[in-house]
Amino acid sequence: MKYLIIGLGNVGGKYEKTRHNIGFMVVDTIAEQAKAAWQIDRHAYIAKVKFKGRTLILVKPTTLMNLSGKAVKYWMDKEKVPVEKTLIITDDIDLEMGKLRLRPKGSGGSHNGMTHIIETLGTNEFPRLRFGIGSDFAKGYQVEYVLSRFSKSEIKEIEPRIDLAIEIVKSFVTVGINQTMNEYNSR
Repeated sequence: MKYLIIGLGNVGGKYEKTRHNIGFMVVDTIAEQAKAAWQIDRHAYIAKVKFKGRTLILVKPTTLMNLSGKAVKYWMDKEKVPVEKTLIITDDIDLEMGKLRLRPKGSGGSHNGMTHIIETLGTNEFPRLRFGIGSDFAKGYQVEYVLSRFSKSEIKEIEPRIDLAIEIVKSFVTVGINQTMNEYNSR
């Protein structure tokens, strides 16, 4: 069984460890723990990981955040992975720092990357793991906030939450979305 685990973010050193790149940080940690190497391919960096008889195809789109749908659609088609086995990991300013929410569907809200995925796939019914980055910014400074780096104290706060996000990914691919939501959404 194959699953696509897609972490959203922007490529390039200036975006490393920024709030908008929390999706990249989660899939990077999965790859690192599995000692999997990233390869550049069409529209994305790809790494493959085995877990309990399943193949997890980790994807980091290279299309920039606002065009993420292009990479998502390409890799779903190429790997023939259905939408219900495709998990998008994204930052969310509507959740407090470190809060995790797994959902089977939803809107893009103010997140341009998610909105592009919905437009490209023609559906909002795909699993997503929303990773709270908080909303500690002045009105009109959302872009600067999401593109800013986590502080040292915030990194200490989110590192265990990245580990929890990985637990959620592993649960999602083994027991499915409903049982995983019941188990983890209250944490």
